[in-house]
Amino acid sequence: MQSFVDFLNSIIWSPVLIYTCLGAGLFYSILTRFVQIRHFTEMWRLLFSGKSSTKGISSFQALAVSLSGRVGTGNIAGVAAAIGFGGPGAVFWMWVVAFLGAATAYTESTLAQIYKEEDNGEFRGGPAYYIEKAMGQKWYAILFALATLLACGVMLPGVQSNAIGNAVETAFGSGAMVDTAMFGALEVSKVITGAFISIVLGFIIFGGVKRIAHFTQIVVPFMALAYIIIAFVIILLNISEIPAVVSMIIGDAFTPMAGAGAAIGWGVKRGVYSNEAGQGTGPHAAAAANVDHPAQQGLVQSFSVYIDTLLVCSATAFMIIITGAYNVHGPGEAYIVQNLASSVAANSPEFTQLAIEAAMPGLGKPFIAFALFFFAFTTILAYYYIAETNIAYLRRTIKVPGMMFALKVVLMSAVFYGCVRSANLAWAFGDAGVGLMAWLNIVGIIIIFFMSKPALKALKDYEEQQARGVETYTFDPVKLGIKNADYWEQRLARRNGKQESETTDADGKPINPTA
Repeated sequence: MQSFVDFLNSIIWSPVLIYTCLGAGLFYSILTRFVQIRHFTEMWRLLFSGKSSTKGISSFQALAVSLSGRVGTGNIAGVAAAIGFGGPGAVFWMWVVAFLGAATAYTESTLAQIYKEEDNGEFRGGPAYYIEKAMGQKWYAILFALATLLACGVMLPGVQSNAIGNAVETAFGSGAMVDTAMFGALEVSKVITGAFISIVLGFIIFGGVKRIAHFTQIVVPFMALAYIIIAFVIILLNISEIPAVVSMIIGDAFTPMAGAGAAIGWGVKRGVYSNEAGQGTGPHAAAAANVDHPAQQGLVQSFSVYIDTLLVCSATAFMIIITGAYNVHGPGEAYIVQNLASSVAANSPEFTQLAIEAAMPGLGKPFIAFALFFFAFTTILAYYYIAETNIAYLRRTIKVPGMMFALKVVLMSAVFYGCVRSANLAWAFGDAGVGLMAWLNIVGIIIIFFMSKPALKALKDYEEQQARGVETYTFDPVKLGIKNADYWEQRLARRNGKQESETTDADGKPINPTA
């Protein structure tokens, strides 16, 4: 199984996809005139200005749900893997992916808002919806929905639960083993952890998106802040090392110890996995937000990429490099740099645990286990919501009873399986899922741009209203030449109808208030 998945990844994660991810980010950065810089203060304002409704969640809740997908194992174990296989220079390319990817995140999230729908009293949207409506290619939309269902419902949850299981085993494992008929000999701590995660997950996912949103909006900011504070303390304790670390990261990015291809490849791969820009996962939460204009949630989602990579991922990278708690793998079994025992796996949270342990003895292993539980668990919740949204899309064409219930059972099983299996296999499955979604989504949003440019039209419209100083933003897709934005057309019609009813009598004649 491992060799087959590795072969599949060698095809999916070819240099073509790596440079397509970078190229798409640069493409949209130029077209939006670097929206990720120009509207940085507006992103911050919008973050706290939106309000939830019976049909949608607030901008902050949508950010929390999408961040729960972005801030996860990729920020802790993923950064470690990037350094372990690509050298410190891979961190630079993670920064590049984040900066350019912020423009991609704006684009895909704005598209999700433009083409969202109301489904059983809730907003639904994402790549499958905007591919069908903007591209007019339903078969391609169904293909994306199926690929996303496979990735987020089966492949990716195991990566998150595996990291939790490994972190708990490293921190609290007793070494006790149990023989099972299905999996063979397993670590007891992993079995208990996997069962616990699956049970708690079931309780939350049977409660719907509102329960997911309320849970993540509390947990994600709290854990991200606690993690960054710990990292900041470690950096302050080693402040004199910062210039050397930055020099190493930048120097290895262009004259890398693991080869240019390794630094760029692992930096981009783990960058895309972590911040998810272009992957197509973030737009699902973006579509659920209740906003006055689609560009607003696009800007908020763009900001989330900064939080994920430039803050949380950088915090992990600096801790690992400052403390020297890493190895760099070379060809075959060789090491280019070996600061740790060969038994310490790069595809695990151990680098990060050992880094904190070196600076704060007694804290590193349990803290990372605790942080990873919340980071990875909320990511699993985000994956469920994404898979649920794509089932909602598929049910319009494929009428199979019990699809939602089956998803819940399969996801819970995948979480348990991932928790007790090896890290390399879990990450290989995750990479395949991420790569497949990225291919389909990036190709889709580039084609949509050349067909109708809806995200750019929305941005221009928003900036014009912003320049006029309007109090309440409106979005008229027909006026902008955007077709099939049914929700926004109906919303504008309702608003105009309400205004007309307030100024006319029952026969439609104007009311003269001074008469």
